Amino acid sequence: METYGASCYPSPSPRTQVGKSILEKTPDSPGSLGIAISEAVECAATSEDTKYALGSVLNHVLMHQTVTGQEAIEQMAMVGEYPDVLVGCTGGGSNFAGLCFPFIGQKFRKEAKKEFKVVAVEPASCPSLTKGKYAYDFGDTGQMTPLIKSHTLGHTFMPPPAHAGGLRYHAMAPLISHLKEIGELEADSVSQKEAFEAGSLFAKTEGILPAPEANHAIAQAVREAKKASPGQVILFNLCGHGHFDMTAWTAFNEGRLVDHAYPESEIAMALAGIPMVQES
Repeated sequence: METYGASCYPSPSPRTQVGKSILEKTPDSPGSLGIAISEAVECAATSEDTKYALGSVLNHVLMHQTVTGQEAIEQMAMVGEYPDVLVGCTGGGSNFAGLCFPFIGQKFRKEAKKEFKVVAVEPASCPSLTKGKYAYDFGDTGQMTPLIKSHTLGHTFMPPPAHAGGLRYHAMAPLISHLKEIGELEADSVSQKEAFEAGSLFAKTEGILPAPEANHAIAQAVREAKKASPGQVILFNLCGHGHFDMTAWTAFNEGRLVDHAYPESEIAMALAGIPMVQES
């Protein structure tokens, strides 16, 4: 971005009221997607010439991403296959929904070629689907967005600084959360080191170095393959390459990558701050 003339400021930044507030409390804050959203919304709301387009979490974004799954259906048909298991890495949910929703739609319309399992996999250090509470909460740290009903760890939760930026988000998309509640998908979590070990195996066998987010889907696909029956088909989305994440791969290869413990006490405090909403 800077090569093409943009100015980039790490979030949290001192350029917004939200960023200043967070830095005053936590000067060494590693930031999060929730904080970045707050700063972006504030910037757009206070500037007449600026607009903000959401890129994840909300349902219309998930539906926009489903071109991926629609193409996957056609690609599978070209080779005469249909998945027994679908796997997607899941932070806010758009990547996972992009792959899986068209298949789930086929299931609902009774057009699916066969029964299949759907697995959403998230970081063990930021497990909104596997550990979060299904409740109304803000979609950002600064409480500038509307309330959404989702699996949430609390909008004030600060995820550990894992090398999977797109998956470090405190809540899950409402549609994905609803599908989890009605039993249409399963959720699992993967530690950072297991994810990179799977990504390393993939690079050595397939010749593609995956992004940290994609490593989570690969790790879950490996798990599923170990318990699959002969001939079963596992479909996952290799959603990015690792060429922009060389610092993460360097840390892994030098043995400096660590697994962050699930911060139960911090999540308990964050959950205590969820708005009290009475449904009628």
